[in-house]
Amino acid sequence: MTDAIAVFDLDKTFTLHTQGGVRLGVLRGVNLTVRWGDCVVLTDPSGAGKSTLLRAIYGNYLPQAGQIHVRHGDAIVHMVGAPPRTVLDVRRQTLGYVSQFLRVIPRVPALDIVIEPLRSLGVPRDEAVERGRAMLERLRIPERLWSLSPVTFSGGEQQRVNVARGLVVGYPILLLDEPTASLDAASRGVVVELIVEARARGTAILGTFHDADVRATLATRTVSLRQTAAA
Repeated sequence: MTDAIAVFDLDKTFTLHTQGGVRLGVLRGVNLTVRWGDCVVLTDPSGAGKSTLLRAIYGNYLPQAGQIHVRHGDAIVHMVGAPPRTVLDVRRQTLGYVSQFLRVIPRVPALDIVIEPLRSLGVPRDEAVERGRAMLERLRIPERLWSLSPVTFSGGEQQRVNVARGLVVGYPILLLDEPTASLDAASRGVVVELIVEARARGTAILGTFHDADVRATLATRTVSLRQTAAA
């Protein structure tokens, strides 16, 4: 498998148990590949299943049908049905994910949140702190906030912490779910620069971006889930 990510005939349906068991089909027969150095941008409108696809690839959602293959070192991991320990190992070493919202942990300082992925890989704390500080500085998070929990930060500050955590490791594959949505123009520009640098290193990127200019800058290829399902 030369692709970083390969998705085959993926179906995902949600059952709304609080609404009489209504079944909501979100993904139908999705096929998709992401190569090394690619930044594939999903162009569908809101509600089309873009975030659902990213979460399925990350292992948060279990599809009803189809396959998701992720290149993990020298191996190919079949994420659908993979043992939890394997999924966690893929996340720790290979697959970075920046969601739309930071899951704030009360009382944990922003710097510790950012460096946690590095520490889980065995990076010494001094080195992890240095890399975390550099990332927070580049993303324009004031140093006075580094020792505070992001629970009281603005939405834009929380998202920049979220981006810092997702990019500080330098994962070979990145899943990006609207990483610039709540950012001002200057911060958005920094995030775009970081993503461009990751792409230049050969990182495989699959993402959603609501801003047309950001999409135009980052995308090496655009994909519609509806078109992949029709293929």
